[in-house]
Amino acid sequence: MIALIIFLLVVAIIVNQLRKSVNNTSTQKLFSIIRNAAFIGIAVALIFSCMAQVGPGEAGVQVLFGSVQDGVLKSGLNIVNPLVNVETMDIKTQAYTLSSITDEGERHGDDAISTLSSDGLSIKLDVTVWYRLNEADAPQVFRTIGTDYVEKIVRPAVRTALRDVSVGYTATDIYSVKREDFVRDVTKNLEDAFSGRGIILEKVLFRNVQLPDKVREAIDEKIASEQRAQQMVYVLQKEKQEAERKRVEAQGIADYNRIVSQSITEQVLQLKGIEATLELGKSSNSKMVIMNGKNMPLIFGPSGF
Repeated sequence: MIALIIFLLVVAIIVNQLRKSVNNTSTQKLFSIIRNAAFIGIAVALIFSCMAQVGPGEAGVQVLFGSVQDGVLKSGLNIVNPLVNVETMDIKTQAYTLSSITDEGERHGDDAISTLSSDGLSIKLDVTVWYRLNEADAPQVFRTIGTDYVEKIVRPAVRTALRDVSVGYTATDIYSVKREDFVRDVTKNLEDAFSGRGIILEKVLFRNVQLPDKVREAIDEKIASEQRAQQMVYVLQKEKQEAERKRVEAQGIADYNRIVSQSITEQVLQLKGIEATLELGKSSNSKMVIMNGKNMPLIFGPSGF
């Protein structure tokens, strides 16, 4: 934009000199129009040079004659010094992936990190790191690191953190029982590495760990055995509960029978016999009642003859 302003200014000066050197009125008028158009162009260029547009999710860094200014331009239209050059830096959440799958990571081919565990086994780790540039620190990052801070800071820090933390864990721990502890230690290591660099760590995603085939098979068998043992404990507990249920049920039946047998006395039986005889007397059918000598009637209907 500055070059355009200088060019238009030179054009205006030259045209003005030419206008003075000619005597033809029509030619002078033409040169005057050209000169005025140049001045209008200079004014418009000056207006636009004082405005800088920063896109969404970006921070503008002002550079004046090679010196990085401390102020940060936010997203939108900003009024700036027409002499500054505005560099934009991405402040959105970014993902850096180290993966063994081709073209899935930041680099082509197998980019998984190979490291050693505390038990001396060689393992490969697939990891994705979510991070973003701190907007307030954008000028400092541009001044001290540059726009390629991902290759200079993020990638080396991630690889170093994975190697430093993995030597404190066995392969089986990383693969299974202490996976969350491993991720937590890697996160702490990266937060320390990014501290003071203008980079904010959001999350570490531990995607996969590749173990030697024999080790993985042994771990799978161990996990399967533990699951079978837990299942057996569950089955035994269930059987004990069922046995206890049956014992309680049997005890309840025994208690019921005992209470019923205690409540059936000679007087109760006689009362029931009397009640049956009274009911029989109300019937219109002929019946025969024979006393058994214990005040208990034996009742026979017509089919008993």
